[in-house]
Amino acid sequence: MIIQKKNRRTIYEALFKEGVLVAKKDYNAPKHEDIDVPNLEVIKAMQSLTSKGLVKTHFSWQFYYYTVTPEGLNYLREWLHLPAEIVPATHKKAARPPRPATVRGGEGTYRAPRGGDREDYRRRDDKKEGAPGEYRPQFAGVGRGAPRE
Repeated sequence: MIIQKKNRRTIYEALFKEGVLVAKKDYNAPKHEDIDVPNLEVIKAMQSLTSKGLVKTHFSWQFYYYTVTPEGLNYLREWLHLPAEIVPATHKKAARPPRPATVRGGEGTYRAPRGGDREDYRRRDDKKEGAPGEYRPQFAGVGRGAPRE
């Protein structure tokens, strides 16, 4: 299928920006849900990249899920003329806010409170619970045969 260069560029930019692309299996849709390109062109462009091993395809519940591979990243960088510093959103590490060093008015790092019922539950060394040592349970039947003695 012949795809216009501006549409192919739009598709590749969207794929590179996010690192993933989703397309509904609707060949007659006039436009893709996220990109201003016919849905059929998106599916066929991704099919072409899949056949080259640059994109992995997963199909589930009438949707195609496309994930770019490392080789695909290099290909898209070269095709779109992008520097190596730019990476897709799926390859960026999520920046976590730093944890507060003090929570309780300057006492140091935060620790969960100790004591109470938890200590009583975990420390039952003095209380011996369970069956006595001389207790031997007997079962009525084991397997298909007669009971063992």
